[in-house]
Amino acid sequence: MHFTGANILSVKQFDAEAIQQVFSIADQMQPYAHRRKRTKVLDGAILGNLFFEPSTRTRVSFGTAFNLLGGEVRETTGMESSAIAKGESLYDTARVLSSYSDIIAMRHPKAGSVAEFADGSRVPVINGGDGANEHPTQALLDLYTIQKELLHNQLTVDGMHICMVGDLKYGRTVHSLSKLLSMYKNVRFTLISPRELSMPDDILSILDSAGHRVTVTEKIEGSLDADIVYQTRIQQERFANLQDADQYRGKFRLNHEIYTRHYKPNTVIMHPLPRDSRAEANELDNDLNQNPNLAIFRQADNGVLIRMALFALTLGVENLLQKYETDVVWHSAKANL
Repeated sequence: MHFTGANILSVKQFDAEAIQQVFSIADQMQPYAHRRKRTKVLDGAILGNLFFEPSTRTRVSFGTAFNLLGGEVRETTGMESSAIAKGESLYDTARVLSSYSDIIAMRHPKAGSVAEFADGSRVPVINGGDGANEHPTQALLDLYTIQKELLHNQLTVDGMHICMVGDLKYGRTVHSLSKLLSMYKNVRFTLISPRELSMPDDILSILDSAGHRVTVTEKIEGSLDADIVYQTRIQQERFANLQDADQYRGKFRLNHEIYTRHYKPNTVIMHPLPRDSRAEANELDNDLNQNPNLAIFRQADNGVLIRMALFALTLGVENLLQKYETDVVWHSAKANL
């Protein structure tokens, strides 16, 4: 994959070599993310951070990643605050806003919308999530996290057992992650969800064609030997109404008691966040917060590294990081992480 100047719209763009290239650059971002060093390699560059759907972690981590490389960020949040609310097309929006930016990160509630926007853009566009379709940067940070967590347990992605739990129909994170994992060997998938929220057939077909073993079930029993459990929330924003979403809320909760009964002592717990901590949902209980296998915050931290790597690669500065490096002169608690 040739990164410089490219749009990052789908995990289908990546092969094993491209994935490892991103991960290698992400590793090099550790000193900057932990404030041990600074790099101003993107000094003067502007990121257009366009989020037309609610977001906290993804939006802020894109902005943080760009700032850590020395760039500046301009944001638009919410459909109602944009000219799209006045009827402007995505093409026209892209033509205009891309003239103000060097690169754009975008989230939109409609599947395929980011690719449509990219057709009109004059600068590279990175997909921050398009409806229930894809979330390629989340999938990359998830895979990066999985590799690191498994390595700690002397395991690899090849041959691992992953349980995906919850809303697998509308959860774009599990769609994109499944596509990436299909590139590996002998991965065992246990897909746990209500029948109505099961993994889409096209994703199942990809996994089947790649020769992976897939179990589809509505029961958490049988996942005892899982290496990774990837919990998801009910994507209420994808349902026609709140009542439809509520009937599934809280169906597949994971807490200390369930984890101890159904998983190995070293099973890694992941979640793309935000976790829904309301009493009626609570799909990932706070009683797991002190469990060392809870990787959700390490997962979120890794998002900054991956997005820094993608910015550096897409703007062609991945080999110039140290040339523009300076010392950090302020006290930072992050420096010892």
